[in-house]
Amino acid sequence: MSGAPTTAAAAPGPVTVVFLGDSFVAGVGDPTGLGWTTRLVADARARGTDLTAYPLGVRRNTSADVLARWERETTARLPRAGRTGLVVSFGVNDATDGDDGGPRVALDDTVANLRALLVGAASAGLDVLVVGPPPIADERVNARVAEVDARLRAEAEAHGATAVGVLGPLRAAGPWMTQVHDADGAHPGGEGYAALAALVRPAWRTWLAGLVAPDAVV
Repeated sequence: MSGAPTTAAAAPGPVTVVFLGDSFVAGVGDPTGLGWTTRLVADARARGTDLTAYPLGVRRNTSADVLARWERETTARLPRAGRTGLVVSFGVNDATDGDDGGPRVALDDTVANLRALLVGAASAGLDVLVVGPPPIADERVNARVAEVDARLRAEAEAHGATAVGVLGPLRAAGPWMTQVHDADGAHPGGEGYAALAALVRPAWRTWLAGLVAPDAVV
């Protein structure tokens, strides 16, 4: 690639986005089947983006599980044209109780897993958007999730990746917590996922615009 500065905006082109994470990425609990990821995809397509998206959330996946599969999952979906970006979201399963009563994944290990993914993605030329973990109905676990959220966002920003926190706004009064309490204690319905999508949408639009026309002058 040339190091010369770009003086004209690049023409918009096709873009592929791979969403990696846990049951929240999969949209578990949403009777519409949209979750938050497909709502963001619909927003992008409505705004004219030539977007191919792959939501690849797996129930009970921790950061270690996502790290173990991210490269294989992404490589299988690399397009022949256009650019690819990763949206990564995990942390709640890391913070839930393991067999010893502590978190399933230690906090430092969770951060190290994100760091390894970010380094690998950078080596592959892939931009990453990190979406922080949402709250569940267990406030003891949420206290751990808050630590995970802060550390993951700091790590993402240290690597120049875009990071969005959703924990605080979703813990406040609103459809996410109401629906989580009314359901299985972890997953909301459609209104809750719509609220999460709304929190991520501004950063998503900016991040995606950089993928579509990476050399554009703003």
